[in-house]
Amino acid sequence: MVNFEQIKGFVFDLDGVIADTSVYHSKAWRQLAEELGVTWTDELANNLKGVSRMDSLNLILKAGGKENAYTEDEKEKYAAEKNTNYLNLLKGMDASAILPGIADFMKDLEEHDYKLSLASASKNSPLVLEQLGLAKYFENRVDPATLKHGKPDPEIFARGAEILGLKPEECIGIEDATAGIKSINGAGETSIGIGDPELLHEADINFTDTSKLTLENIKQALG
Repeated sequence: MVNFEQIKGFVFDLDGVIADTSVYHSKAWRQLAEELGVTWTDELANNLKGVSRMDSLNLILKAGGKENAYTEDEKEKYAAEKNTNYLNLLKGMDASAILPGIADFMKDLEEHDYKLSLASASKNSPLVLEQLGLAKYFENRVDPATLKHGKPDPEIFARGAEILGLKPEECIGIEDATAGIKSINGAGETSIGIGDPELLHEADINFTDTSKLTLENIKQALG
């Protein structure tokens, strides 16, 4: 691993790191599943985490034995409907949805002149950041529409360092998912995993939750 003094920037995932938007995704998918007559279960909800919009819809249809019931155009319409539901739910989001310790961590990074970028695959991330009151920290965001590959491919985190004008080894990437950790490591950045250390064992540094994400703790972990 690099020395703490080498670090000049931080590249953030959004969901599960800055805020828990998965609850809004889950509500929106449940609304659609029930409309389509598919029984909503905890297993189905878990299977949709981190999965693209169309893949999520196909999983729902498969769970209800309806995978061949709709045309591709109809599927596109339902996927768009889910996104509309999601955006409407997001309108109720505010700073209370920021995960523990993150607001203070952002302030600390700003005070110490670290560069920040966002590496989220969500096209709705600008809206989420505005709702949370954190948009000012993330003028630099990877545009997911420009990406050719999704996580665990390193492209998104490599781009996150590139838009900051930094080398990968000068950046720390922060993720809560296995695919995200693989993406950070593949990009040549130092990885911090937020969550279960066994599940995120490939991360260079592990914190069980965001409240432990501080510059002092990172410095101690890097030595």
